[in-house]
Amino acid sequence: MGEKSFRAWTPRQPYLLPPSPMEWLPEKHLAYFILDVVEQLNLGEIEEEIQTKDPRGERPYAIGMMTGLLLYGYSVGEFSSRRIARATYEDIAFRVISGDQHPHFTTINQFRLDHGEVFGRLFVEVLRLCRAAGLVKLGSVALDGTKIKAAASKHKAMSYKRMNEEEARLEAQVKELLRRAEQTDREEDERYGAGQDKQDLPAELSRREQRLQRLRAARAELEKEAAQARAAELRQQAQRQQAKADEPLPGHRKGSRIRAEKAERQAEALAPKRKKDRDGGDSSQQELPLHRVASEVDGKPKPAAQRNFTDPESCIMVKDGAYIQAYNAQIIVDAANQVIIAHGVSNQSPDQEYLVPMVERMLDTEGQMPQALLADSGYFSKDNVEHLQKRRVDPYIAVGRERAPTAVPAEVSTPTQHVWASMREKLSKGTGKSIYSRRKVIVEPVFGQIEQARGFRRFSQRGQTKVRREWALVCLTHNLLKLFRYAARGSPAMAASIA
Repeated sequence: MGEKSFRAWTPRQPYLLPPSPMEWLPEKHLAYFILDVVEQLNLGEIEEEIQTKDPRGERPYAIGMMTGLLLYGYSVGEFSSRRIARATYEDIAFRVISGDQHPHFTTINQFRLDHGEVFGRLFVEVLRLCRAAGLVKLGSVALDGTKIKAAASKHKAMSYKRMNEEEARLEAQVKELLRRAEQTDREEDERYGAGQDKQDLPAELSRREQRLQRLRAARAELEKEAAQARAAELRQQAQRQQAKADEPLPGHRKGSRIRAEKAERQAEALAPKRKKDRDGGDSSQQELPLHRVASEVDGKPKPAAQRNFTDPESCIMVKDGAYIQAYNAQIIVDAANQVIIAHGVSNQSPDQEYLVPMVERMLDTEGQMPQALLADSGYFSKDNVEHLQKRRVDPYIAVGRERAPTAVPAEVSTPTQHVWASMREKLSKGTGKSIYSRRKVIVEPVFGQIEQARGFRRFSQRGQTKVRREWALVCLTHNLLKLFRYAARGSPAMAASIA
């Protein structure tokens, strides 16, 4: 019996004919799908931005190639520009998308930073492809949020009380170091004679002075934010008092008007309105709620108010019982195929105030409202329920056991207690209970797919603007993966949507 022969293996032999990159991967590979989708996206806005730059210098990489690299990278869990750049050498799929070109990681990161705003609009384009493929039904949708770590350590955050203590300690150390330096200078003058060149301050003194400057700057910003937060509270009080003054109750008009004017004056003294605030030009740009620094009556920060030195716009939040430096990422998910139809990110930890702006974002992207919206107890409030009802959306929002009001007769209950009791009754049995039981299987698996399957557990950018753009890219690629898996099943509607 003869010996078994082996297949030929010649890894160093060059190809006699150049191979086609379209044969390097399986026929229905995600990389080919990304190339098809990129050809359908409107990237003209990015080209316009690039064309405004100086035409001299090295030619830029193709916009479609750079976009495809980011979309594929975020789809497969490669969020680092360094790893994406290395993958253009080591990963066949990345080499196919890049056309065997190898942009430096700084080029990839700069492209992501320069054109991050466009990815928010590309999210809408991909969502339209999902709609054209029949993946979005707008029957039931679910709203939820998750805390995602910021690119900063919670140990780099400091409370207002500790800032004051640390400033006093550093000032004392700086004075002591200066006293020692002066004493050393006198001793050296006595030993070597006066009039010698002045030496640099000791490195230890320089480090403490730099830290003292950073500490004072952070404290000043924290005080400014606290004053703005207190001014916002006073303006809300003024609005409530003015509303009372406008009511047809003669006995309350004068007092309410006086209190409204007083609150407005106090707010103006703490944080004067900018011109664009008076004109209303800035309100449409900030839809999601922002974290408000806890402040005293006089507008000073409370002792426990904190600010992070690495990413000042991030906040300490609680996730799974642990304190983390994070942002609150929100999504609304369609029940039919777990497609994200609205997204947002901000630095306020509680979820309740996110419902209204997220619903309005959903209306902007979809042009119509769903039949029902499901949310957990963190979003419950009388105003949220009424807002959905005005929009003709059937609300299914958990009320939470610990928030049960004391039992009172229906005829003397407050409006909030009445809404709470009605919602509790609605979700406790029958159709309402069956509909709300679907909430977890609609929205929570999406966070599992993003955080666990793809490994996106931390933002790589800092500051709310950059973080929002990165979250838009994450949500965009989630929907791309839904499209890809739907196309892999050979759907005719899917083929037509990207044709």
